[in-house]
Formats: sequence, C-alpha cells, structure tokens
Amino acid sequence: MDYVYTSQDISRLIEGKLTRYFGRESGNATKHQIFRAACYVVRDILSELWLTNSDAVCSQTEKQVIYLSMEFLPGTSLRNNIFNLGLEEPFQEALGELGGNLEELYRMEPDAGLGNGGLGRLASCYLDAISSQGMFGQGMSICYEYGIFKQQIKDGRQVEQPDDWLDLGESWLITKEDEAEEVHFGGKLTEVWDDKGRMKLIHSDYTTVIAIPRDMLISGYGSGVVNTLRLWQSTSPISIDMELFAKGEYLKAMEEKHQAEIISKILYPEDAHDEGKILRMKQQYFFISASMQTLTKRHLCTYGSLDRFYEKIAVHINDTHPTMAILELMRILMDDHEYEWDDAWNIVTKTVSYTNHTVMPEALEQWPEALFAGLLPRLHSILKEINRRFNDALHDAFPANEMRRNEMAVIFNGKIRMANLCVAASHTVNGVSALHSGIIKEKLFSGFSEMTPGKFTNVTNGIAYRRWLCQANPKLSGFIEELCGPGFKRDSRELEKLLAYKEDRIVLEQLAVIKRDNKLRLAEKIKNSNGIIVNPDSIFDVQVKRLHEYKRQLLNLFHIIDLYNQIKENPNLEIQPRTFIFGAKAAAGYYMAKQIIRLACKLSEQLEKDPVIRDRIKIVFLENYSVSLSEMIMPAADLSEQISLAGTEASGTGNMKLMLNGAVTIGTMDGANVEIYNAVGKENIFLFGMSVEEVEKLKGQGLYSPWGFYQDNRSISEIIKFLAGGIPGENFGDIINSLTTGYNGEADHYFVIADFESYKNAQQEVSAAYRDTQRWGGMSLTNIAKAGVFSADRSVREYADKIWGIKSIND
Repeated sequence: MDYVYTSQDISRLIEGKLTRYFGRESGNATKHQIFRAACYVVRDILSELWLTNSDAVCSQTEKQVIYLSMEFLPGTSLRNNIFNLGLEEPFQEALGELGGNLEELYRMEPDAGLGNGGLGRLASCYLDAISSQGMFGQGMSICYEYGIFKQQIKDGRQVEQPDDWLDLGESWLITKEDEAEEVHFGGKLTEVWDDKGRMKLIHSDYTTVIAIPRDMLISGYGSGVVNTLRLWQSTSPISIDMELFAKGEYLKAMEEKHQAEIISKILYPEDAHDEGKILRMKQQYFFISASMQTLTKRHLCTYGSLDRFYEKIAVHINDTHPTMAILELMRILMDDHEYEWDDAWNIVTKTVSYTNHTVMPEALEQWPEALFAGLLPRLHSILKEINRRFNDALHDAFPANEMRRNEMAVIFNGKIRMANLCVAASHTVNGVSALHSGIIKEKLFSGFSEMTPGKFTNVTNGIAYRRWLCQANPKLSGFIEELCGPGFKRDSRELEKLLAYKEDRIVLEQLAVIKRDNKLRLAEKIKNSNGIIVNPDSIFDVQVKRLHEYKRQLLNLFHIIDLYNQIKENPNLEIQPRTFIFGAKAAAGYYMAKQIIRLACKLSEQLEKDPVIRDRIKIVFLENYSVSLSEMIMPAADLSEQISLAGTEASGTGNMKLMLNGAVTIGTMDGANVEIYNAVGKENIFLFGMSVEEVEKLKGQGLYSPWGFYQDNRSISEIIKFLAGGIPGENFGDIINSLTTGYNGEADHYFVIADFESYKNAQQEVSAAYRDTQRWGGMSLTNIAKAGVFSADRSVREYADKIWGIKSIND
C-alpha cells in the first residue's frame, strides 16, 4: 500500500516544518534542521495512519498484543519508515530540489540506544512484523537517555562512553504528558478491615515517581497499519525543594528529582552491589507499573469492566525483565478494582505469556527477597501468596520429591526466581528455536512441563528481512527482483525461486560481483575507522555479536593464532587470505569479555606489523557495534561465525541476517543453526564440534581436562605459548588460567580447547570451498534462497496463532 505524495508535496511539507519549527527556509537551514524537518514530515504521515488504527482498536473489534521488553533496538528510523511507506522516490526528488540529499540524511541519524544486542533487536523486528502483518500491538519499555553505552577502543581496551542518541533521535518521539502515570516505591503496608469483614492492605509513605510516555511510531511494510513503541521517561513530581534551597542546600534541594530521573538514564546499571540491584528493580517496576496502569485504564474506558481483559489484551513478557507485570496486574485488579484473588489470578493467567531466551544460569534473574520487599512491599506480599499457593500445588504434584519442589519454587532460600514466576503464571511459554524449546521443556523447566505439558511451545526467532536485504543490500535485492519478481518483498518464501539459478554460472558471477561491491564499501569503512587496508578478495570471516565467553570469540581467535603460528613456521605456506572481522560490546563489568576484546585488538596490531603475515591474514575489530554498522557488515560477509558451545545459544538472529545476505555458516549444532542446517542441507553449511548430548555427557562425567589436549595437541600447546608471550609487552595470563587451570576448580567452561581441532578442520574445508568459485557461489545462493523461513513475519504469525490470539485486519 503506497501513499500518494508527490515530490512537490514532500518539498512543501518540509518547507513548512522548517518555517514552523526553526524559522528558516531550505536555503539557509542547517543539515540538522533539514533532517528534523524530514523526520517530522514522515512522523505526521505515520500519525495519520495511526489515528485510523486507533479507531479500529477503540471500536471494540480488534485484540492487540502488548510486547513488554527492557530492550528495543530499532536502529535508525528515517530510511525504514520511508521504505515501508513506499516514499523513497518523492523524498529523494524533494530533497534534491531543496539542495539536500536523502542518503546524507540517512547517515546523520543515530541508532536509537534502547538495547544491548539480540534481545532488543528481536523485539524491534517483531514490532515491525506486527505492523507489516496488519496486526495491532504496542511495545513498552523505558526511554533510556543514554542507552547501553558508546564503545570506544583505546590501546586495545574497551572504554564505555555515554551514547547521547536523543540529540537527533528524539525527532521520532511524541511526548504525551497528559497520559503520565504515578509509580510508587518503598513505604509501608497497613491492614484495614472494612464493614463487610474484608481486609485490605493500604500502601502509604511511599516515594512517587512520574512516568511520562514518549511514543515512537512503528510502520509496517505496505500494510496501512502503524503501531507504537511507548517509552517511559522518569521524573519527580517535586522539581525542587524550596525550603532546602532557601537554606542554601542547593544539591539536596534537587536530590529527589535526580533520584527519580536516574531510573531512565542508562540501560542495565552494574548490579554487583545492592545499589545497582535496587536501581535495576526500580527500572523494571517503573515501566511495568506505568504500562499496566495505562492498559487497564484504557480497557475500562472502552469496556467498563476488566472482567474479560484477556479477550482484548495479550501481554507478552520478553525474557524475565518484565516479570513484575504479573504482580502489578494482580495489584491493580485487587487493590484498585476489588477483585477477589481467584478472579484476579484467572484474568492474569489468561492474559500473560512468556518467552524464555536463555538457559544460562546468570541470565535467569533472581532477586534478593529482602531488597525486593523493602522497595516493593505490596508486590512482595502478593508474591508471597503466589508462592504459598504454588507450593501447595507442588506438594500435590510431587509429594515425595522435595528437590523438585525446591527447584520449582518461586521463592527459595531468600531468592525470588523470576523465570519460575513467569512459567507458573503464564498461559503459554515458548523457546526461540526448536533445539532451545526442547531444552527448556526437558531440562530447564522439566517439572513445570510435567505438571502442565500443554503450556510449552516453540516459536523460532525471525528477522525483519526487508531491512536486512532490501534496505541494507539494495543491489542484491534489485538483482533478486530481476530474477524472481518483487513478490519476495511481501512473502519471504518466494526467495526459494532463486534455487532455479543454482547452477547458472552467469547468475553466480553476478552475485559474486555484488558481494565484492559490498566488500569494497566495508573495506572503505575499515580503512577510515581502523586505518587497516583489507583485501576485498580475501574471505571476509565475520563474527559480530555480544561478547560473551559462551559465544566463543576466543575459539575464533585460537584459529587465527594457529594460522599465524603455521605461517611463522613455514613462510611459504599456501593459505586462502582472510580478513577476520569482529564487532562486539562487552558488559561494563564483564572482565573476561574485555580481556578477549583486548586480545583481538592486540593480535590485530601484531599481524599488521609483520610483513610475512599482514597480506594473508588480518583482524579488524570494529568499535561500537550497532544496527547501522551491522547493516554494512552483513552484506559484505562471506563466512558467518556461529560457534557457540552446543546447548548455550537459544537461537541467534545474526546467523539469519548473514545467511540472508549470502554468507555461509560455520557453526555448531546450537540454537537456530540446527534449523539453518535443516533448511540448506549439509552441503551448504560447515558444521563442527560436539553435540548437546556430547557436551552434557562430558560435563556429567566431570572428567574433562584441558591439560590432556595441551599435552597431546601441538597446535593447542603452541597457541597457549603464544598467549603467554607472543605479543611483546602484553600479558593474557587470565585467559590462559581460565582455559587450563580454571577458577573455582572449573577450567575451559565452554570447551574451547575440546572443540578446537574440529573447528580447525572445518575452517580448512571453508578455504577449499571458497577457492572453488562455482561451488561457493552455489552455497551462497542456496543460503539466500532458504532464508525466507527465518522472517519475523512468519514468527509473528505463529505467535498470533499459537499464543496471542490476534488477527490481521488484512485477512
């Protein structure tokens, strides 16, 4: 569905915004003013469409999903919205007439800094797909002023800087102060009995924080539907304490305002201390309370009762961070609307669903009960009653199995287990790949699965493929359209039409030309940002994702060190030239992840200094990995590194984006790699490493010793020696210790050394395949053709059918 705006219309609208907001004409406006004016024009078009949607929702006919997530990573919005609206041509012409350039405006826009990695990007992909599928939904989160952080690499080390994305990014936000909500922290509870003999808990002496909504409009591709991402900004109802100010205590006079505003300053404050834990809990309750209050008020306004709230609202919890939605909805129903416990619980459990994203213990949130009780006393009292009732159910289900009951309890040993609360209260729980869903059902939540087997399902992750193909790789998209027609833009399954050209040498040669053009574009970026000249005819070997030990960037670096050692031993060794490209942020307090970044950067310097090495292998660590940077890397990648230890990655979505752009995967049978393997076949992917079962067996035996590999495998011993002193002036003793002797008695927790030889062999297969241009071209084309199943459109349709119960207005 395209919108009828000529270039003259767009030009007139932009001129109007420049006059109204900046008192300028296009001839004397700054680039920033023209950028903002263009954004305001697009925002107005979206607002008109949103009003149409709003009428449909308010007409009591359509159910909508509320997607709760601590993270959203929408990337940049101008290109995406103009593309989805089908207005690229009139905007290009209009800006040309005004002396501007649309591509230049695209480059100016900062990424919205509202997330850390895959979790936030997935949430944004789903909002895009919900709109594109003609469904109604709303994302809800926090309007982080500085987001995660802006990463800089100084002397090989990660340095965190504030990311002031709102400078230009706020052009997309519509502030609605009249829809603000109050959120209460701390205070005390008092029991009060009414004249009917019913006890109520009165919450008093609390601290109030004001939640101000700032809405970002989310367009869909040609659907006519626009949804919103509601971002809550925190402030205090008291801007200044005049009494303290009059006494000259100026800082104290502003303290309450600052304490309130810090809630929406930065995503994921370090929580190694109680202050950090309290701030994280505040962030979670802040956006959840404001969101639940808004939803219930709207529903009451339309329907007059909350009795059938679940028939019009599906609340989805994306990972455990929004779990307090369960408790807050209970509080609102019982305290504000006088529902009895059983009736309130019935409404909540029919409303809420939960996606688990990890089996990693550190990512399954647990909060100290004492801290929680002090900060959120009313929610704690509700939580205790949920736990009491659930423990009764556990005794009925597992009367002779105390260990299982303890594992499943919501509160145990002074800890609140948010994942257990989610599973206990949700009507549906899903994993994000077939393998992951099996693991959570059979291992992570096996007791819950035994009690309520019908509660668990799978929805494999998906990506906003139009962004990663049509927008990020227009040459490839245009070529596919020449070969197969434009239908793939609406239905990703039509990419399979490409398979008809798998043996067509001319088509494969043209794909290679497009890939090389994208590599040249990335090479220019690398030259400008890193000062490294890379060979566009080398294999662009790409690992871009959050830096975590389980993702095994270290295994990749082991392979690079091994190649270095081989070449130093035999300078005439014939190898396929490689450019190893990394992009990753490490959590601010994650020491080992930062050490791995330092190793990658220092190793890069070492390779560049060596004339025997530098034209054959290079390492590029691109700082501040983001959606925009990813949009440049994905189209240029030849090889996609998906090398996490089997059983640790829930799904992955970078693997899907790289596949879509013609990169071939090297990976373990982990997460969605399993489904990629099933889609493309064993001849179009490079598999290595232990299976989940083999990993579990090795862990269960408790006999794994990296020292055995160190003594028996010369490559491993030489790599460890290199880490000990191969880079002059650098010490990587902590990495060596983690792999060999270990900390707390556990060495090489993610089996880097155990999987190395298998990985090395797979990389040799990669080199041989790449030298056979016809074979590699066929592999690349097959990956593109089979990527359609990993569309977020497909994922959202599955969520809508299996879990949310929402429909498209276009059906």
